[in-house]
Amino acid sequence: LMSMYNHVFHSPHGVVVKALLLATVALPLAGSRISANYVVVVSKATRADSEWHAVVETLVAKYEAASVLEYENSVAECLPKLQEHFPRYVCFVATPSESTRGFVAQVHRVTRRLDDDPFTDCVWGILTGFDADNALAIAKHKEPLVIRRAAAGTEIALEKLQEGRWYCELNQHKMVHKDVSAEPKQEVAPADTTSSLVDSLNEYKPDLFVTSGHATERDWQIGYAYRNGYFRSQAGSLFGVDTKSQRMSIHSPNPKVYLPIGNCLMGHIDGTDAMALAWMNSAGVHQMIGYTVLTWYGYAGWGVLDYFVEQPGRYNFAEAFYANQQALLHRIEKYFPDAVNIELDANGRPAMPVALTDAARSAGLSRQDAMGLLYDRDALAFYGDPAWDARLADGPLAYDQRLAVSGGEYTVTISGNEGERSFEPVNTNGSQRGWRPIVVFLPHRVKDINITDGHDLAPVVTDNFVLIPNPRKYDPLREYRVSFTATRQ
Repeated sequence: LMSMYNHVFHSPHGVVVKALLLATVALPLAGSRISANYVVVVSKATRADSEWHAVVETLVAKYEAASVLEYENSVAECLPKLQEHFPRYVCFVATPSESTRGFVAQVHRVTRRLDDDPFTDCVWGILTGFDADNALAIAKHKEPLVIRRAAAGTEIALEKLQEGRWYCELNQHKMVHKDVSAEPKQEVAPADTTSSLVDSLNEYKPDLFVTSGHATERDWQIGYAYRNGYFRSQAGSLFGVDTKSQRMSIHSPNPKVYLPIGNCLMGHIDGTDAMALAWMNSAGVHQMIGYTVLTWYGYAGWGVLDYFVEQPGRYNFAEAFYANQQALLHRIEKYFPDAVNIELDANGRPAMPVALTDAARSAGLSRQDAMGLLYDRDALAFYGDPAWDARLADGPLAYDQRLAVSGGEYTVTISGNEGERSFEPVNTNGSQRGWRPIVVFLPHRVKDINITDGHDLAPVVTDNFVLIPNPRKYDPLREYRVSFTATRQ
């Protein structure tokens, strides 16, 4: 897939999709009923275990008519059947010992191979837990989560939430607090915020918890630029340890979403003492992302905030993760097309040199950006049931995006709410923030796509979403519209 060129793709389903002029056309998801579009993938050994078998059966009952695919040694064995089902959601049920760094990378790669384009072809999640009982509790949970309250160990856009608090990892004694129907206000935090953050989980009971900074599979260093305490894990239990070595238990069972957007290794499950398992087991985390590697570039992690927190109510958490992954893949395809099929070696480096295109130079990108994007591409895990709906309560949006469908005609219209700044970053804390493409999900899969208007916006139209590169500066006198015809699959 390359903008500026005509391409024809033949999917395993006989779909032929063309790229027109400045637009790119591809292929990924849909389905009006989750049950008809939900597939569980599990190893034969795990399904044969009676306790983990119950996790699989719970998902099958939860999503009536969900299919189950088994593999012996590798999830790649399920690729032909996944191509045949072409589901909207894929849940990979895995034990902690199966949920390795390599497993996460393999899931990323397999879910991009359901058709011939470079994008991910389903919304996926890895459902695991400290033990089968923990995973079963996550699988059983049905009630959607409306996120109204957040707590964080790094700066977040509280103006997009109903209420919350964040403690600064860069400046000691700084915190920001927001009450319902009030503006965020800065307050003085204690020098050691370990107890405050533990209380935020145990007493404040947030629906969303966000962290950044130094971390390993066993701990989170609360202060990035100053001495502070830690969160640590052991045998499925999460606890705080302050600068005086006082241990504080964490028990926060209310269902929540966890975004360790800038933490190294928080998503790497390397044994039963892994932080990720403790978050699930003792902190009520039903969905989370997490890097399985040391993070230095940050596009895959930090960008989830741009879609999830900073566009409140527009995307659920799984969709926000998915949207940001497609933004990353589109960035590789647009600026480093020769790198689309390049895999990284054991040292996390491209197996061959990446060409620096004129488009990349014009955008101010370098080979370092190419390496960063490739490094992040398969490194961020998503844990949880991918069809569980957890999203922020509706809040202020910098721009509106509308999809009108009339027969076989589709029109996406974008209108700004903040004048010339409508497309600018909402918050710049972190790395690789802002300027994310506009992503609009289609209500069903489509084929035979023909873009009829909006070529100047260089849209990517796939069988389940429309991606429009961020125009950067909003012109209130301009019409931001993409129209296309398509046939429903």
